[in-house]
Amino acid sequence: MAAPALIDSFGRTHCNLRVSVTDRCNIRCFYCMPERDVHYADRSEILSFEEIERFVRIAAGLGITKVRVTGGEPLVRRNLPDLIRRLAAVPGINDLALTTNGVLLPDLAEPLYRAGLRRINVHLDTLHRERFAEITRRDELGKVLEGLAAAKRLGYQVKLNAVAVKNLTEPDILPLALYARQNGFEARFIEFMPLDAQSIWDRSRVLLADDILAMLSSGIAPLIPVPDPDPRAPATEFEYADGGGRVGFIASVSKPFCLNCNRIRLTADGMLRYCLFAIEEDDMKTPLRSGASDAEIAELVRRNVARKWQGHEINSEKFVAPPRPMHSIGG
Repeated sequence: MAAPALIDSFGRTHCNLRVSVTDRCNIRCFYCMPERDVHYADRSEILSFEEIERFVRIAAGLGITKVRVTGGEPLVRRNLPDLIRRLAAVPGINDLALTTNGVLLPDLAEPLYRAGLRRINVHLDTLHRERFAEITRRDELGKVLEGLAAAKRLGYQVKLNAVAVKNLTEPDILPLALYARQNGFEARFIEFMPLDAQSIWDRSRVLLADDILAMLSSGIAPLIPVPDPDPRAPATEFEYADGGGRVGFIASVSKPFCLNCNRIRLTADGMLRYCLFAIEEDDMKTPLRSGASDAEIAELVRRNVARKWQGHEINSEKFVAPPRPMHSIGG
């Protein structure tokens, strides 16, 4: 008999798991990490590949079919292709993807592809070298572009993730969209969210998805909604009317999609979160390491999902930013 699906009290069925493999990163984006004095979990607290694989197998038995590997920056995790190979072999997982900043992709794109990875999201806010260094506090744009070229050559399905910050990234919108269009990638613009480590977020700094849509429609080609969209996908997708590809918008601030959410998150140190903005989280590492059975861990996952809140309430006075920064939660 199949295990009960992961359904919360609002009737949302969960099939999507995001797994952070490290809280470390090799760049320092201002909306994610402080420039210095970053506090990382002790390496002994980070889940092993065996523990991650076991958790994913248990989750797959509960109806999880999609897994996305994140960080921090996942490519800094040693021997990552070994984990990809393990996860690609888990029965029931039919969609395996990875999000990266792309700095280490020139060397790892091929080993990851051989391990079974076919979909990657590369975080890239700008094609302008000086602005890249301003945002990331590192001069690594050349490596990211080299990694994207390698991914294209190998045949990956590639999406570009760009955080849109008002009065900063407006000059980058059209160049990024054109670059994606010319290379067969999908550009995705993400509204600036309150997940930074320095509490600098302000709603007035959010470059709204509707404004970006208008910029692209007038600057490149008209955009039309894709037919039959997945209502549970975080991005609202559009197609260029001339057939020149797709663009996605993740409007977490202006148009929250909480009521359609199907995702849970496992942090690198083994905490399960039912929302990116969750204040509470459940310890999975201790039962994984203390001899708990698969059934006991599965029940903990069900309990986590069962008490999932209706939404993050960014646009209300009730909103409280999570105590963890983005690099520690997992992208």
